[in-house]
Amino acid sequence: MKKLLWALLLYPVLLQAQNKPADNKPAVKSYDLLVGTYTTGASKGIYVYRFYTERGRLAYLNEIDGVDNPSYLCVSDNHKFIYSVNEVGDDRKGSVSAFSFEPKTGKIDFINKQPSGAGPCYISVDKAQKNVFSANYAGGSLSVFPLNADGSLKPSTETLQDQGQGPNKERQDKPHVHTAVLTPDEKYVMFTDLGTDKVNIYRYKASARVPLSPSAPAYISVDGGEGPRHIDFTPNHKYMYLITEMGGHIYGYNYDDGKLKHNQTVSIVPDGYTGQVGAADIHVSPDGRFLYATNRGDANEIIVYSINQEDGQLSVIQHIAAQGATPRNFVIDPTGNFLLVANQKGNNIVVFRIDKINGRLISIGVKIDVDSPVCLKFVPVS
Repeated sequence: MKKLLWALLLYPVLLQAQNKPADNKPAVKSYDLLVGTYTTGASKGIYVYRFYTERGRLAYLNEIDGVDNPSYLCVSDNHKFIYSVNEVGDDRKGSVSAFSFEPKTGKIDFINKQPSGAGPCYISVDKAQKNVFSANYAGGSLSVFPLNADGSLKPSTETLQDQGQGPNKERQDKPHVHTAVLTPDEKYVMFTDLGTDKVNIYRYKASARVPLSPSAPAYISVDGGEGPRHIDFTPNHKYMYLITEMGGHIYGYNYDDGKLKHNQTVSIVPDGYTGQVGAADIHVSPDGRFLYATNRGDANEIIVYSINQEDGQLSVIQHIAAQGATPRNFVIDPTGNFLLVANQKGNNIVVFRIDKINGRLISIGVKIDVDSPVCLKFVPVS
């Protein structure tokens, strides 16, 4: 009888031990991968996949239909809300949309929509969940949308209309605002203008009635015809990198409280390259040791750089095929082990493993078909 009693008492403990990962390894983590798309073809809206970090696998979870060109997405800091642009061009005014989100199930529900400037192509939200920022490419402006407590968007309270043009008459006849990125401390918002070769710098006060005001200086310029596109910061906040769409360069800057000091310019193409350039996205690895960039055009590749930890200087490590046409946006998973790239015209998302020692990308043969994928975002499941 005593033996039976001890067995009953020990059973839950033994069962728990059996369910623990071997060698005291942490449980395998999973994330939701949100996919923004163009809906001019077969795509219907925003898709959700479950991403498993043990082997880099993806499984379909959910989708929401009837969303007009949700080509760029952002997620609130509490993971309960998604915001998307509705990218339409000069012929009709664009808009931005708000959705509720349940990470465990991948369920998305539409909340509301607000008009923006023409052709919004980038959207961001502050960590305090006070405001959403929309970069309106065709309209050449930046719009600010306050948020309600339920995640819904209020009408825009501030619109910054950029002015000027660049030397490329076909691409730079007017302003084309491409991104709206908060600095790591969220004291500033930086927005690039492909049409005027500028990075605009504005002070940000989340609770102010007019939250944005020009910094001093209010912008920096790059060489004419470069076409500034996307930017990213190192985790230690010391360096910022800018990729230029038309010039195909990465500009490196020392960053200090809204001030940028240029320290390097490197090309994204190898010596002797004569094909079309179409630089797209740029991200720093979670450990701050490597930088990744995509080049569309004729190259359709991902470029890998090491980051010198003493001065932020970049050195090229690798050029690798993206395994699809037009590698647009890409994302590095929070563990730093995988990079996923959205090949817009290849209609697929490809998973690469990251060698965390040298930063190089390794193809692992994982690929899913998605029509016109443009933006990828990770959300923790719990």
